Amino acid sequence: MTTSGNQNSLPALDQDGYLRNRSDWSPSVAQQLAAAEQITLTDNHWEIIALAQAFYREFELSPASRALVRYTQQELGKEKGRSIYLMGLFAPHPALLVSKIAGLPRPANCF
Repeated sequence: MTTSGNQNSLPALDQDGYLRNRSDWSPSVAQQLAAAEQITLTDNHWEIIALAQAFYREFELSPASRALVRYTQQELGKEKGRSIYLMGLFAPHPALLVSKIAGLPRPANCF
């Protein structure tokens, strides 16, 4: 799948590249945001994106690094609930990148 020419169709982003309006998020927008970070989304990525969105719905905030690891471990098990696993998907800053691609605000405690 190619996204040539689709970069211009991204909704409004803030200065850090996060969506200004969460309602603008869609799987297509997620793919464009991921491509801008040189990430090709796989089923494993989508699983973590859905998990981050569930975290946001439950707690009304984006998961910071430790919270993301703990929540992933709780929901998906020890093998996926590890920093190294998340780093392999969303390097170099899993909490920041998954929140950005998932259409969530920047996590408060991430630099």
